[in-house]
Parts: sequence; structure tokens; C-alpha cells
Amino acid sequence: MVRERIGKDELVGIKRSRIRISDFGLEMGHSAAVWNHKEGIELTKDWNGIDQVVLRNPQGASTRISLHGGQVTSWRSDRGEELLFTSNKAIFKPPKAMRGGIPICFPQFGNCGSLEQHGFARNKIWTIDENPPPLHPNDSLGKTFVDLLLIPSEEDLKCWPHGFEFRLRVSLAANGKLTLISRIRNINGKPFSFSFAYHTYLSVSDISEVRIEGLETLDYLDNLCQKERFTEQGDAITFESEVDRVYLSSPNVIAVLDHERKRTYVIRKEGLPDFVVWNPWEKKSKAMLDFGDEEYKQMLCVDGAAIEKPVSLKPGEEWMGRLELTAVPSSFCSEGLEFDHPLSKCL
Repeated sequence: MVRERIGKDELVGIKRSRIRISDFGLEMGHSAAVWNHKEGIELTKDWNGIDQVVLRNPQGASTRISLHGGQVTSWRSDRGEELLFTSNKAIFKPPKAMRGGIPICFPQFGNCGSLEQHGFARNKIWTIDENPPPLHPNDSLGKTFVDLLLIPSEEDLKCWPHGFEFRLRVSLAANGKLTLISRIRNINGKPFSFSFAYHTYLSVSDISEVRIEGLETLDYLDNLCQKERFTEQGDAITFESEVDRVYLSSPNVIAVLDHERKRTYVIRKEGLPDFVVWNPWEKKSKAMLDFGDEEYKQMLCVDGAAIEKPVSLKPGEEWMGRLELTAVPSSFCSEGLEFDHPLSKCL
């Protein structure tokens, strides 16, 4: 059985909580190791006739990925609880991206460039990649996964004239951990740069009962103040009004704690230096056509991202960005975050 401790440096600033995982099954046993990932894959269509992939693990957890945008639209625990937020007013029809799940923001985040909001990847039809370049064996062993591919069309090249291959692997581990691995290769003759984010909509009980730990003392760009730079002063991030920030040079692991549900999302990232934190609050919620007036209370976006310093690729170079999401039961104390026993490779 392979186990791994999260390094202390990854947990700097995460305080006042205890995550108990001893009864949650975060270890990959023999039955998971011999799991044939193809047995847990189902190809279906949504009500618009767009292909989607459903992944299931032996314990009953699941995730659903739409080929429209390569977007994860659902992530359920082995108890059937939906862990991602989707608006009741979401538009599930191209070319509009769905409000919820995990949209892929590429090659632009937000409206900071000349392209449409959050770039075009989330609005394109992806294909299933039957023969992707290999990843590390740990990214396959005991997991159900699918590989998707996006290659720019002639129309895409007119608005963003850079040849690329975007490969996305979505996997579901035996413990219910959701992993997204993006690989973007420059197949163009010239260098190019891009920004990127996994725009992750987490489902929460009540935003006023949620806090984020791990981003304390960091500098952030405040999008509500013309991207002015500030330093986080609080012991944890809590929510009393609209928040739209990019936390810079952030740790690889943070925790989102939901007091009411006694649930903690552990978010781990690689190749993504920034974290975006967003909640639209009441006024902006009412201004969005595909978002309910009161739905801001049940969601929080926390995005692993590369925004402040765009990723630059020379011809032939490849970039990889990884996001791992785990939901664990949690209780709270003032002794610092502790683990009952080591987190396995599954986390």
C-alpha cells in the first residue's frame, strides 16, 4: 500500500481545523488496484444530444464530463451527494458555457485579453482521445479515467493564431478523489502565452458558514478594485460580501471548510501558481441571467489558476497543470490541522 504525507510547507497557514479521514477510506487497497477503469466508464448523451462521459468507482462515487467544453458537470460522493454547484438557471446548450461544475478557462481567464470571457476552450466540442501520450502510472492505477482532446479549428486560429494540442485527463479514484490533468503542447512554429484556470464551483451549505484556510498573509489582486494589489490580513477568508480575488504565489494545498455540513474540501494543485476566489453575492447574482438571485449562498468558486504570470511555451514545449479535489468529513478545534494517519497517494 503506497502512502504519502502532505508536506508541512504545503499546509502553511491552514489552521483551527481537524480533518479526520480514518473512516473515509482514503487508502487504495487491492480491490482498487485491480479495478479495470473501463468497467467504470459510460458514454451517454445529454438532453441536447451532446456526448458526455460518466465515470464511476467501485464504491459508488461518480463524475460526469461533457464533451461540450471538456467540462466536469457533476461530482458525487459514494453517498450520492453532489459536491459541485450548478445553477438552476444554467443554460445547457452550446455555444453558451454551463454555469457550474468545472469549466476550463483557456487561453484566457476573465476578460483580460482580446478573446471572449474565459477563452474559447469551454465552448468547443472536445473529442475522446483514444491514444494519448502516457502519464505516470500513479495517474492510472486504481482509477477510472477518460482522456479528452481539443485541437483548434480554422475558426479558432483566426481569433487566436496559435497551433496547440490540449489534452485533458479526468480521473476518479477509489476514495472519490477527482483529478484533472491538463497538458497543452505548442505545435506552432512560434512561441505563445496563455492564462488558465479550472473554474471550480464548489457546493456549500451557506456561504456565511464557509471559510478558506491556507491563503493567509498572501498578496492578492482585487478585481473589484481594478486589480489593485493587497495583502490578506485575516486568519482565514470568510464571506460577508462580493469577493473576486486572485491570490498570488499560493501554496499547493488549501482547505475550504463548510461548518454546517461538517465537510472540508482539500484542494491540491500543481503547475498553477494562483488561486482565484469568487462569490458574486446578491447584487451581481441578480444581474446574471443564468444564475438564481439567491444561489450565491450555495456556491463558492476556488480555482487553481495561472493568471498573474501567463504560461509561455516555445515550439514543441508542453505545460502541465493539475488539480485534485477531495471531500472529507471535518470537525473543528484550535490545535491546527491534523491528520489521523497519512494521506495516501489517492489524495
